[in-house]
Amino acid sequence: QVQLVESGGGLVQAGGSLRLSCAAPGSIFRLNSAAWYRQAPGMRREMVASISPDGWTKYADSVKGRFTISIARDNAMSMNTVYLHMNGLKPEDTAVYSCNTDPPPPDTWPQHEYWGQGTQVTVSS
Repeated sequence: QVQLVESGGGLVQAGGSLRLSCAAPGSIFRLNSAAWYRQAPGMRREMVASISPDGWTKYADSVKGRFTISIARDNAMSMNTVYLHMNGLKPEDTAVYSCNTDPPPPDTWPQHEYWGQGTQVTVSS
């Protein structure tokens, strides 16, 4: 069972900022890219941002220039923290945000075993 713990969400006005954090065991992202995903009600989960083990990043077009993904590796503690800095938030950014590998676990795998609880981000207009 993967242990991913997301935090940092909340209610913010349009134009505001939030920083999301994801605590993960070091083994998960040692050889895999880390990514943030989001899922709005009634919508499919989509990848927002990804960072490779050597630091290459990619972003969904909808968040380019506003969101920044980064990762802090604590090799001594065998833990990683993946961050998502979100600026210029818009109401359409409202969703539950989760972190995981890129590519994500297959949909056929038990979701409750391979995904954390996520963190809710709500942007008011």
